[in-house]
Amino acid sequence: MRVYVALISLSLIWGLSFVFISILSEPAGVWGTVFIRCIAGALLLLPFLWFKRKEMIRPVPWKALLVVGVVNAGLPWGLIALSQTQINSSLAAVLNAFTPIFTGLLGLVFFGAVLLKQQWIGIAIGFVGIIIIMDFDVTHLFGESFVGIGTMILATMCYGFSSHYARRHLKSAGILFVTTCTLVVGAVFGGTMMLFTNPNQLQTLTQSISGEVLFAIIGLGFFGSGIAHLLFFFIMNERSPEFATSVTYLIPISAILWGYFLLEEPISIHMIVGLIVILFGVYLTTRPRLKLIK
Repeated sequence: MRVYVALISLSLIWGLSFVFISILSEPAGVWGTVFIRCIAGALLLLPFLWFKRKEMIRPVPWKALLVVGVVNAGLPWGLIALSQTQINSSLAAVLNAFTPIFTGLLGLVFFGAVLLKQQWIGIAIGFVGIIIIMDFDVTHLFGESFVGIGTMILATMCYGFSSHYARRHLKSAGILFVTTCTLVVGAVFGGTMMLFTNPNQLQTLTQSISGEVLFAIIGLGFFGSGIAHLLFFFIMNERSPEFATSVTYLIPISAILWGYFLLEEPISIHMIVGLIVILFGVYLTTRPRLKLIK
C-alpha cells in the first residue's frame, strides 16, 4: 500500500513540476530555473549523503558524474524550461512521456541494445502520437516552432542517453550519491549558462519575488528535484526499476489536470488522443527488456 501511495505522490509532484517551470521561467529565465531547481534539490539531499558518506564509491568516477550531471539535469532541464516559453505545461508533460521510446532508440545506436519487433512497433506508434499532437503538421519541428515541441523532444533524448550511460558507468556508485552529484553538476552548469546569457538574472528574480514565485522555487527545487528522487528510490528499492518507471504513464495525466486547474490551460482533443497513442507506444517499447550486447 505504501508503495502505491508513493507512486501516486511522485506522479503528482513531477506533474506539478511542469506548472512550477511555467511560473519560474519568466522571472528566473531558462538557465536560472535550472540553477534554482538543482541547487535546492542538492541542498536537500546533501545531508542524507553525508550520513552515508562511508558508503561512497572509491575512486569517485568524476568524468561519468560530470556527463550525467549535464546530460541528465543541466541540459534537458534547460531545454524543458526553454520549450515552456512557447508551449504550455500540459503539452510539455505529454511530450516528456516520449522518454522511454528514445531510451530504446539511443540504446540501440550508442550502447549496443537490441530492440525486439514489438519495441519497434511501439516506437513507430509513439512517433504517430507526436504527429497527432502537432495536429499533423510536422513543420512545427522546424523554424520558429522548434523552440517548443522540438526542444522538448531533445530533452527526452538527453534523458534516454543518460539513462544508458549511467547504467553502464555508474551502476555501482549508489543512487543517492549519483543523484546528489547530478544536481550539483546541474547547478554549476545552469549557473554558468545563466552568467553567460544573462548575468543580472538573479537580481531580476529577487526583484520579482512574490508568493507564487517563492512557492514555485520551493516546489520545483525541494519537492520536484529532491523529495521526488527520494520517493523514486524508495519505490525502486521496495519493488523494481520497472515498477518505478511506470510513473511515466501517470505524470502527463497529473500535469494536464494541474495545468487545467492552476493555470487554466486548455485541454485539446488532439493532445489527449496523442497522449493515449504515445503511452500505448511506450507500453509496447518498455514491456520487454532490452538485450544489451556486452
